[in-house]
Amino acid sequence: MGRRIATVFGGSGFLGRHIVKRLAEKGYTVRVAVRDVESAMCVKPYGDPGQIILQACNIRKYDMVERSVQGADVVFNLVGLLSPWGKQSFGKVHVDGAANIAKACTKAGVANLIHLSAIGADVNAEAEYARTKGVGEAEVLKAYPNATILRPSVVFGPEDGFFNLFAGLMRFTPALPVIGAPLFPEVKFEKGELDINLYGDGGAKLQPVYVGDVAQAAVNAIDNDAAKGKIFELGGPEVMTFMGVMKRILKQTERKRFLVPVAIPFAKILGGIIGFLPNPILTRDQVTMLETDNVVSDGALTLKDLGVEPTLADVILPTYLARFKQLKKQSRHIERRI
Repeated sequence: MGRRIATVFGGSGFLGRHIVKRLAEKGYTVRVAVRDVESAMCVKPYGDPGQIILQACNIRKYDMVERSVQGADVVFNLVGLLSPWGKQSFGKVHVDGAANIAKACTKAGVANLIHLSAIGADVNAEAEYARTKGVGEAEVLKAYPNATILRPSVVFGPEDGFFNLFAGLMRFTPALPVIGAPLFPEVKFEKGELDINLYGDGGAKLQPVYVGDVAQAAVNAIDNDAAKGKIFELGGPEVMTFMGVMKRILKQTERKRFLVPVAIPFAKILGGIIGFLPNPILTRDQVTMLETDNVVSDGALTLKDLGVEPTLADVILPTYLARFKQLKKQSRHIERRI
């Protein structure tokens, strides 16, 4: 009996690389289906020669998807957008692409389909990202009822686009934003003293989850009858407010910055302007999502139901945010002398 075959759509991405590595370690032949094969060369060293196969595929094109899943025992759909660009719209990727993969898996008789969604996915959501994720889930389950749906909160790790983003901005700006602060400060008089609260509750609540935990949960879902047709919400062991995240970054980098309260209406205006840029750091749609908490729902199936104990952020963050620490004065004097 030969090796089992796994197809990973989006296998060269942040989460995809962790999943490909784990599949290779388990002895799978891994097809990494991506739009740009050259950019996916980084995953080749994860396996033995010939074990990891790069395959050009655009999930918007059904015939390409069909070829990619032929003979596969398990398929992972990890493709997603944070902001639309060119022909890559939320609808075409999150809905049409997801439906193509699910239909092709059913036709090919694939035993396992694991689909990556997001906490907050809802067909009635105001934010287009969350709404298309919700519609995509529905299309996947319609075409492949036994699919396992994974909904992570904000995913963090050495190459993430969240903690690294704000830590990087901090090197060039004197302040960090607290998005979701009240439009007007909350003013109270308590025991004869004036109390001015600029930040309200600190913005939306997030439940950052370690990328390694999400990858392990995805791999643990293979051949897991209890996971088929189920939706899992994946969050870390700690809930943080947006302000709490900014404070965590400052703590890990040993820097001091002002925390600037940014109300949702102002953030939407800013996101609407920046959103027209290529690879924007903030969009209006993302701000809309920050109007609601991004945490695991009460009663939801979680990481633990897939055999994974969630990792504390403070265990992982120091391993990659340390590079953003400010050089000590003594070190700078030594560098000048050298």
